[in-house]
Amino acid sequence: MERLIVDKFIKWKNSSNRKPILLKGARQVGKTFSCLEFGRNHYDNVVYFHFEGDESSLHPIFDIDLNPHRIIDDLASYSRQTIMEEKTLIIFDEIQACEKALTSLKYFCEFAPKYHIIATGSLLGLAINRGNFSFPVGKVHMMTMYPLSFEEFLLVTGNELLFKKIKSAFNSFEPLPRLYHEQALALYRKYLVVGGYPSVVNSYIKENDFNAIRAEQANIADSYISDLAKYATPNVTVRSIDIFNTLSSQLIKENTKFQYAVIKSNARAKDYELSLQWLKAANVVLENIKITEGKLPLPIYEQIESFKIYYSDVGLLSFKSGIVPKDIISSSNVSDKARGLLAENYVAEQLIARGHKLNYWESNGTAEIDFVLRLDDCAIPIEVKSADNVRARSLNSYIKKYKPDYAIRISAKNFGYENGIKSVPLYAVFCIE
Repeated sequence: MERLIVDKFIKWKNSSNRKPILLKGARQVGKTFSCLEFGRNHYDNVVYFHFEGDESSLHPIFDIDLNPHRIIDDLASYSRQTIMEEKTLIIFDEIQACEKALTSLKYFCEFAPKYHIIATGSLLGLAINRGNFSFPVGKVHMMTMYPLSFEEFLLVTGNELLFKKIKSAFNSFEPLPRLYHEQALALYRKYLVVGGYPSVVNSYIKENDFNAIRAEQANIADSYISDLAKYATPNVTVRSIDIFNTLSSQLIKENTKFQYAVIKSNARAKDYELSLQWLKAANVVLENIKITEGKLPLPIYEQIESFKIYYSDVGLLSFKSGIVPKDIISSSNVSDKARGLLAENYVAEQLIARGHKLNYWESNGTAEIDFVLRLDDCAIPIEVKSADNVRARSLNSYIKKYKPDYAIRISAKNFGYENGIKSVPLYAVFCIE
């Protein structure tokens, strides 16, 4: 299951200004597999080190000093493999378990840049938050890996032709032929159930058994909590669980702004802020911050105390929401609110996967735009509809006030461009870049 991040790895390999890669991402998104496959296909050999697996023998190599050439010699002896400049890919897996190994990346960047190193960390953000070691600021190339996007889902499920048709229709904004449009919407609904975790997608491809898919998603959700417990205090862990388990309740409200009172009636921000930060640092949840103006630069208009939180994978959301898979796939027996929360979460993760930062706009409680992105040097509003009902009171309010070059409406409707509004089908969000 080759991932699109491999294209970034190839550019990095061929770069003249290469630094070690620090690859972040939640557990089980496919970091290790993608790194190993990249190494096998593009290097003479791959040398792999797992810092959570052999602490007694591997960690002491970094305790002596941080001289990269001495470290390479010791790693070659430890692995019984030859490590060559430019020709060997070195993988440091779960590097957050060895703080000195993480610090050593600075010295590899400065004194041994010809060694190609990718360091991965599922809980890297949590380890950094501990703040008791030297992080190689400016000496690493930071990347984040997410669950499979819908674009990748199309490719790994054998829908390359449909993928090309969608890209072509987006470029021209001519409607996709009805047959392809309906096929793409059907796959979008399946993606809402399956999500993008590689193990879950594999289960879908091989078995097409939604009971097995839900069981796999339950294991992933449970593993997140056990991972948090490795680094967080018991209180932070318990409160992180509370937040994680109530996200669907946050998103199904009329006002989807994150509210601590939804967790518990007497919950206060100061009690749960740290737990929320840990979930974000672990890449388990995504954040969408309110802006007060639809003007550039967007960050200066952020109101950081007002935000929305999504699951990093829509499959986990549909699982945690308890919605029956067949109802999502057939689009029956699912309320408009439930469809709406799935669609908004889905769009959020697709935009994040394309490198966008999430913001939303609200006007005194009378109008709200789900997402505002910087596109074509303009603050472009994006409204999300779960079906083909596209009444756009809020979108019209934003357009009237800020006069953007165009607006985007994401819905079940086909491609189109009318009255300054681009209609983008739900299945084509990955095209927005």
